[in-house]
Amino acid sequence: MSQHPLAQYLAQVPDFPKPGILFSDISPLLKTHFNETIDAISDLFSAEEWANIDCIAGIESRGFIFASALAYKHNKGFIKVRKPGKLPNVHASVEYDLEYGTDKLEMQKGDGSNLILLDDLIATGGSMGAAAELCEKVGYKVVGLACLIDLKALNSFVYKEMSVRSVMQFDD
Repeated sequence: MSQHPLAQYLAQVPDFPKPGILFSDISPLLKTHFNETIDAISDLFSAEEWANIDCIAGIESRGFIFASALAYKHNKGFIKVRKPGKLPNVHASVEYDLEYGTDKLEMQKGDGSNLILLDDLIATGGSMGAAAELCEKVGYKVVGLACLIDLKALNSFVYKEMSVRSVMQFDD
């Protein structure tokens, strides 16, 4: 388990959203330590790296929370990676496997900007991989991947030699 001080504010919910899954609820953390959480994610990248980033892309829906706050903090653009049927003018979509089925992500056309792709949690890497592929498919350059929580025991995810940077890691 991660030794990061913010980890103590997560709530562990057994059997959610289905039996056998231990869900890490970020709600208590966001309620009491939102600024510290955004700062911790921000610190995953150096000042030099931030200078070369144009936009932050958030994966629906909890990724929006962190990506939009970081975009504001660093004066960058915010881009949405959405689930089907929630975005006009879709340029491309990518389907991916979940632990318990399949899903799809959609995006509008990109403009060649450098971006960091952000989500709240990485489990198997399915949504992060699909979103990274989609970002490039629509015309963005993915220069960083980040999340709040990495369930390391479930993945060894790497996208084009890029590892996901995370504030908290859980190995069991």
